[in-house]
Amino acid sequence: MGKILLVNGPNLNLLGRREPKHYGSKTLSEIEDIVKKEAKQLNMDVVTFQSNHEGEIIDFIQDNALIADGIIINPGAFTHYSYAIYDALKATSLPILEVHLSNIFAREEFRTHSLISPIAKGVISGLGYKGYLYALNYLSGLLDL
Repeated sequence: MGKILLVNGPNLNLLGRREPKHYGSKTLSEIEDIVKKEAKQLNMDVVTFQSNHEGEIIDFIQDNALIADGIIINPGAFTHYSYAIYDALKATSLPILEVHLSNIFAREEFRTHSLISPIAKGVISGLGYKGYLYALNYLSGLLDL
């Protein structure tokens, strides 16, 4: 059974009520439940984590990388400026999929640059919560589970 870390960054705890035009109406808890259900069908286990604090995200990645087979991350605003999360992810040597609910390339200019993308296997942006499912399915195929 493969183990995937699902990491969500700042303000994603507000999903369901924060700008539904950009982020949809599902809560983070609902999205995590959908992803876990899909993971079970793929013979995978998903460990979820969300924080508004950069250091907590780094600690989670470092504390769990050795038991994981891959990482799905929506870094939120940390996408654009967290070299520390970039370094923590890069140090894992795990396959990483970067997911964004909204299309970051069709929004404000500052959102169009990602520090994480260069170390990610792929980026899924603008497909809502289904982006997490696409990332999970990709990792399942990559890990041959």
